Amino acid sequence: MTSYFIRRFLLTAPTFIGITLLVFVVTRFVPGGPIERMLMAAQFAAEGPVAMRSMDKIGGSPLSEDQLQQLREYYGFDKPVVQSYFFWLGKVLQLDLGVSTRYSDPVWRTIQERLPVSIFYGLATLILTYGICIPLGIVKAIKHNTAIDHLSSVLVFIGYAVPGFVVGIILIIAFASSWEIFPLGGFVSDNFTDLNFIGKTIDLFYHAVLPLIAYVSGSFAVMTFMMKNALMENLAADYLRTAMAKGLPFNQAVLKHALRNSLIPIATTFGQNISFFLTGAFLIEKVFNIDGIGLLGYESLVERDYPVVMGILAISAFLFLLGNILSDICVAMIDPRVKFGSK
Repeated sequence: MTSYFIRRFLLTAPTFIGITLLVFVVTRFVPGGPIERMLMAAQFAAEGPVAMRSMDKIGGSPLSEDQLQQLREYYGFDKPVVQSYFFWLGKVLQLDLGVSTRYSDPVWRTIQERLPVSIFYGLATLILTYGICIPLGIVKAIKHNTAIDHLSSVLVFIGYAVPGFVVGIILIIAFASSWEIFPLGGFVSDNFTDLNFIGKTIDLFYHAVLPLIAYVSGSFAVMTFMMKNALMENLAADYLRTAMAKGLPFNQAVLKHALRNSLIPIATTFGQNISFFLTGAFLIEKVFNIDGIGLLGYESLVERDYPVVMGILAISAFLFLLGNILSDICVAMIDPRVKFGSK
């Protein structure tokens, strides 16, 4: 098993290169890059016949050819794509993600400013999702075809069918705009720094109630039914009937035997949810005015801020690959019968 995980760790490098290289090449050929957007802004700001004549000299550009070449060298567009990629990759290995073309700040600092917000919502959503899905799936499996099972299925399917950002809009209209129970948005209040520790904690969770409901509503349906179906399959297994025939109570048979085996499908997806800490859901962040990394990535993509886009992609890809390995470790811990790489 040790050799298997070593091979998996070694395979993360070429997989990471493949993911980032593909996106890097796309960013080089998609029109409307940082230089083009800078030229458009300069042309938009130019006024009068003098400015128009200066643009006509170089084919409609307000900058000279030497200035354009300096910009290409500054943003790294003067080199071939593959050479530029490996130059970027070398800087990433030195923990240097470059400089944002939109904010003119280091990419890591730009991401770091929004990292606490994404970690808070990602971790809270993960805890709430698993904390709801596993118990609810157990109850639905044990109470199959009862009123509890049918009623919970209706609620789960509604949560699955309605997008999270739509749930967020409904919550804002009902609980923030009409009844004014919760704030309209934001991560914390304006006077957050003036509050004591207890006040800061209350204010933080006061702002997080509606966004967390929107986050969780669309993410727990699949996992709930995964837990229910796995447990029902194990409840019908021969080993469980044999254990109860020997005198083991039903509740103990479920907790000691069926539940552990039913957690295996849940464990296979656990590690992959790590990347959710960064990606989040930019539409929910937009609705609630949460300045997280998901919204940062979306705005950077729209504004063609490619250093920030590649920085977020690099971190997300690494966490996703690491999460796949963590999923295998979780499966091995839950089910000792699983043997990886036994050849």
